[in-house]
Amino acid sequence: MTFTALIVVLALAGILFLILAVRRLRRRRLLGGALHGATALIFVLLSICTLMIAANLRTYQRLSFEQPAGELQLTRTADREYNAVLTYPSGERASFALRGDEWQVDARVLKWHAFANLVGFDTAYRLERIGGRYARIEDERAQARTVYSLNPPQRIDPWDLVHRYHSWMPWMDALYGSATYLPMADGALYEIKVSQSGLVARPLNQAARDAVGSWH
Repeated sequence: MTFTALIVVLALAGILFLILAVRRLRRRRLLGGALHGATALIFVLLSICTLMIAANLRTYQRLSFEQPAGELQLTRTADREYNAVLTYPSGERASFALRGDEWQVDARVLKWHAFANLVGFDTAYRLERIGGRYARIEDERAQARTVYSLNPPQRIDPWDLVHRYHSWMPWMDALYGSATYLPMADGALYEIKVSQSGLVARPLNQAARDAVGSWH
């Protein structure tokens, strides 16, 4: 709002001085007309510069925007076994029994071109699955694995439609898979967000920060 008001004031001032310059020139007051014309040009240039600064700030805000996808609360139930509660932004919750050293959430992401981002199109996503993973490849091959679907089957899948007809949507940049994973720990709480480049996960409490800090 501040930038908008400043742009309007500068533009109006430029128009006003331009009108005064035209009147001076009609009266053959060349010096006064030239001075008012130069002043009008300065105000117009200032308004354009302010507009460019505002556009750059909006670009940064849009391209760095993150939308919440959920929060994950972990409770240890046995050695390398955890109960994970995923709370969606709507408040809906789902519980999962995970095994391993780390948790992982996968999503399908629809990314728009930069221009579409600027006019208000945020990255669209659909959470696909949640699972436990092991830090060591040997354990990943030998130990029991746990994975759950986060998206029930649908008769009409909009993602499949986008994939089939993406050539008709030139403002779409990419359709791809994204995943994020962090260590599991008793009492750890994580946030999961979707940025313009995919999934992002961060610790929300000390237990989660300690787990990330000692993560190998």
